[in-house]
Amino acid sequence: MKKNFLAIAIMLLATAGFAAAQDLGTGGPATDVLGAHLNYGRGCPACHAPHSGALGNGGGKGTGQGAPSADTGSVALWGEDASPLYGKTILFAGNTSETLPSGLNSAATGFTGNSSDVSGILMCLSCHDGNLAKGAMMKNVVYETLPATYGSLPVPTLLGNNGISGAGAPSYLTDHPVGTNTIIPCGGAANHAWDCTYSATSNGIIPGPLMTKFITNYGFFVSPGNYNNQPEVTCTTCHNQHLMNVVAVGGVNYSAGNGSTAASIKSGATGLPAGNYVTMFFIRAPYNPATTTQYSNQNAQFCRQCHGGESNEWNGGTATTTF
Repeated sequence: MKKNFLAIAIMLLATAGFAAAQDLGTGGPATDVLGAHLNYGRGCPACHAPHSGALGNGGGKGTGQGAPSADTGSVALWGEDASPLYGKTILFAGNTSETLPSGLNSAATGFTGNSSDVSGILMCLSCHDGNLAKGAMMKNVVYETLPATYGSLPVPTLLGNNGISGAGAPSYLTDHPVGTNTIIPCGGAANHAWDCTYSATSNGIIPGPLMTKFITNYGFFVSPGNYNNQPEVTCTTCHNQHLMNVVAVGGVNYSAGNGSTAASIKSGATGLPAGNYVTMFFIRAPYNPATTTQYSNQNAQFCRQCHGGESNEWNGGTATTTF
């Protein structure tokens, strides 16, 4: 009889442990991880045209007709026409502006300006801009299933299509700044930033004690670009265009390096248990407003990766990450 009670107790503990793991939001998705970027079943060739570039994708000169732009296929076999965006200056919230690359220097040397502008902004806007790059196939709705309390209207995915007039065209005045003028801030809570410093040789960030504690409690999932050896914010800093509904967490704690050598933090460092975590909107980190409870802070934690001044760690709180 005692053995039976012991067996039952072990089973209950195992069940409780599994339930706790489930509460973390781990587990693989049942739908294709590419999600909305399957593009009605076309899949990878919808963006990366393996032959004929933008012309093979039904586009050219931003109108869907005519010869393809000179950049077609030059970066990652990109098959959308980005030429309507060349050289455009767009104004973001907070009066932060970004001037997009003006085009190719030559087929040999590639785009002018910062490479992060191309892969992290220009290529994204060739589909997601609602004012200038209208030749793309974007339908202006989000594909994820949202909670019923979200509302009945679709979430717009065409940036700059907000009906707000502002300096320059289009107006991105309701959007988070990106570009060469937007750097992940360091310097402490006075700057709404972490106690970090910049690496002198790369776009890495060297975290201080409070940021290191946050990385253990949540993680550093963002992937900044590199502008003058500083961590530039681009579209792909926060979004992984290839994974819509899941993020793989390695469960690797951050180490500050050996001896006196400070190590810069890399994307994916975290103290969270390893597993596959639910996300939405192609966000690079655990982020799930559809299933979180009133006690969850995982979505706030995502923003605090860059905005350390609003974190628990900076303000004497002891809360870690609750799913």
